Amino acid sequence: MGPWPAVIRVEDVGVQPQQKEMQTIRHSEQTLRAALISKNPVLVSQYENFGAAERRLMNEAFQPASDLFGPITLHSQSDWITSHPEPPQDFEEFFNDPSRKTPSPEKHSIYIQCIGSLGHTRVISEEYIKWLKSYCEAFFYGLTVKLLEPVPVSATKCSFRVNENTQNLQIHAGHILKFLKKKKPEDAFCIVGITMIDLYPRDSWNFVFGQASLTDGVGIFSFARYGSDFYSSSYAGQVKAFQKKSSSDYSVFDDYYIPAVTSVLLLRSCKTLTHEIGHIFGLRHCQWLACLMQGSNHLEEADRRPLHLCPICLRKLQCAIGFNIIERYKALVRWIDDDSADTPRVTPKHSREDNVNLPKPAEAFKECKEWIIKCLAVAQK
Repeated sequence: MGPWPAVIRVEDVGVQPQQKEMQTIRHSEQTLRAALISKNPVLVSQYENFGAAERRLMNEAFQPASDLFGPITLHSQSDWITSHPEPPQDFEEFFNDPSRKTPSPEKHSIYIQCIGSLGHTRVISEEYIKWLKSYCEAFFYGLTVKLLEPVPVSATKCSFRVNENTQNLQIHAGHILKFLKKKKPEDAFCIVGITMIDLYPRDSWNFVFGQASLTDGVGIFSFARYGSDFYSSSYAGQVKAFQKKSSSDYSVFDDYYIPAVTSVLLLRSCKTLTHEIGHIFGLRHCQWLACLMQGSNHLEEADRRPLHLCPICLRKLQCAIGFNIIERYKALVRWIDDDSADTPRVTPKHSREDNVNLPKPAEAFKECKEWIIKCLAVAQK
């Protein structure tokens, strides 16, 4: 997704003078308080309607000594904020945005459409999408998340190509968005496609991690480059037969290489999915505190980005959905702890390889769980 128009001067967000060391974006307590609570009496009153525990936690946003919500650290000139200047969006600007979409009783579901396989076997693929579904249910607490039947790439009728740099197959993101828009159910707030196949938005681009249309409430996101071996020889060269096939012959995707499902891959997938769906709710890239909604230009920056929302972005999402903040945090802890709830139901159709117990690989979420427990402790003082 491209940046919103307008330019922000670096001094407005407190970036330290350019230097080789890491730079820190540190806002004043007054700036953060205004960004979270607003000076609008109506919005201040809304904030005061939060429970004492919720307010105690959210107020950590502007506590200089807080170890829950820290400033944004820039590691290089290639980081998102430096290379994509955008105006910051405080809560009041989010609240007053006439173009943002809000769930309604008639459109209260997030749909996930899997395109191609997510795992080496059918069961792994099925379990992986269930883990993502249940994570979204905890993250977007109060909304319904539904899975559509997985479809092969051929069903989308999208264009595809071999990337000249990686020699890997790629599918056209814009064509997938058109396919999803046609499939969007009546009760859908949004529909998002997920795939393990690399994406490109147009012929002149190398690749894109994902693309979304806020007005149509559709998005497509690829987890291909989150696999540990995407850039290694084990992934490249899987499409040697491609040159002999026509551009409408989707059999080239049969048995195409899929990265191994690991805890790190699951963590990165959950980050991407929730970040991008957050955009569909109208949350812009965060420039206030370390936050899931920060933009990222590359994998290292995406990995540094936390799994949680800062209080300003959390208030935006809470405003859109209406959940209890404490109950949402508890739901996220339950998801991390529940590492074997979605074990596969073996049927005669599954191969011997499928007949395995698949506990959820949640090791990479340990730090996130410890952080949430700290949040709950602060809230329940």
